[in-house]
Amino acid sequence: MARTPLTRDDLAPLARAALGRAHPLTSVTRLRGGSRKGVYRLTRDDGSTAVAYVWSPDEDHWDAGPSDPRDPFSPGTGLGLFTAAHARLTAVGVRTPRLLYADGTHTRLAADAAVVEDLPGGSLARALERDPRAGRAALERPAGALARLRAHHGPGFGKVAHVDGGGEPSALPCERLVADGALRSLAEAAARDGRIAAARGELDALVRELAAAVRPRTRHSPVHGELGPDHVLLDADGHPVLIDVEGLLYADAEWEHAFLRIRFGSHYGVLRAPGLDEHRLCLYRLATHLSLVSGPLRLAEGGFPHPEGMRAIAEHHIGQTLSLLRTVS
Repeated sequence: MARTPLTRDDLAPLARAALGRAHPLTSVTRLRGGSRKGVYRLTRDDGSTAVAYVWSPDEDHWDAGPSDPRDPFSPGTGLGLFTAAHARLTAVGVRTPRLLYADGTHTRLAADAAVVEDLPGGSLARALERDPRAGRAALERPAGALARLRAHHGPGFGKVAHVDGGGEPSALPCERLVADGALRSLAEAAARDGRIAAARGELDALVRELAAAVRPRTRHSPVHGELGPDHVLLDADGHPVLIDVEGLLYADAEWEHAFLRIRFGSHYGVLRAPGLDEHRLCLYRLATHLSLVSGPLRLAEGGFPHPEGMRAIAEHHIGQTLSLLRTVS
């Protein structure tokens, strides 16, 4: 289904409430990349900018509906999840875009929305592309942020918004939910790709084998869950700023590092942490590859504005999944 981006007139009331009336909104640009929320740059007549996040069904290309905060791995989308994650990261000392305004009243826009600072330094992904050596040095700061997160002991396994709000942590352990999710991703991927379908039996057995090797654990720390170089922006001083934080949860640090290893590739060594459990890493890496096959293929079938990019992601992770099957089995 085609989605119609919001216009300047749509976002003007939100901009006035967040930024004041002195400098009217002159233009809005929907930024590429958001699949669960709309991300818009707001430009005013004095040239100043801010960024609006908009959570509504029209902006959610997954069509997944509201997030269930009791499920640690439910879609990380919604104003409440964002503000809770922002508060926790700030308390731990990890930088996120400065929150200027949050509005769940639907009086200025028919959706939940927030306005945050615009970051002038671009993404870490672009920094690594422009100058890999300088970008690699910039990774030392995100490594420090990850160390602060890992050192913070959360009260239990679950979404930060839910657990910090007094909800009961998940009764099921992290590795069990990851394995269950991997099997669901496998079923979805097999329905959409013949190569995964042909290897489904072997992959199913491998997921179960890896899960059985994981020993119980009770310590969990805040985890972004999808932290790639495109989810780290740089401020004017080159400091890292984490974005897309709504999915923040207390979980195994290995869940974060399995994704980091995939997304940062040859740069991951700077982010590597001591003492991680190799059994968990193997399970979580396979689960992540399967998710990055099934999810992008599902998006490509829908109204996502850049389906070719989603198919390319899925193709890469099909290869990685089958390669991992040969390596681990």
